[in-house]
Amino acid sequence: MKDEKIGFWPNVLVPTLFPLPRCAIVICCTWRDKMNIGEISKATGLPVKTLRYYEEIGLISPSRAPNGYRLYDAKELEQLQFLSQARAMGFPLEECRSLLALLADRSRASRDVHDLAHTRLLEVQKRIADLKALEMRLEEMMARCRDDDNPDCAILDSLSRFGTKITQPDETRRT
Repeated sequence: MKDEKIGFWPNVLVPTLFPLPRCAIVICCTWRDKMNIGEISKATGLPVKTLRYYEEIGLISPSRAPNGYRLYDAKELEQLQFLSQARAMGFPLEECRSLLALLADRSRASRDVHDLAHTRLLEVQKRIADLKALEMRLEEMMARCRDDDNPDCAILDSLSRFGTKITQPDETRRT
């Protein structure tokens, strides 16, 4: 059994890569104090390129071995798992930076975290409304299309009208 399949790293359970039967005896192995970038990538599911980028922009600060390799400890693992979840919820990197600061600040007010989540929720709701408007517009165009062998196309005609503004979802990229 390899260390990366089942492991125990100080207070951090690493998920198994296969289901265990109820009667299985699990022998926990101890992680080294530090993990290299490949190991932390496997543990978090984040690509190595993302890990390097997060360091470059100052979201995480792994230590360095004498040979210059990045070394990640339990603190960075927790931060990276947190970042992964926050990004999955749609938080942009600058809000992730704020959330990490709030996570580390034991004197934080939960209202500050709530405000960030509320802002994110409003933006998600706006994107949903934009997408619903786009959906309606596409349905309208498709309803006018004859969907036959005739070259006349109501969809192309609609898209060709310069004076008609087609509602588009907000195209700002998450960074």
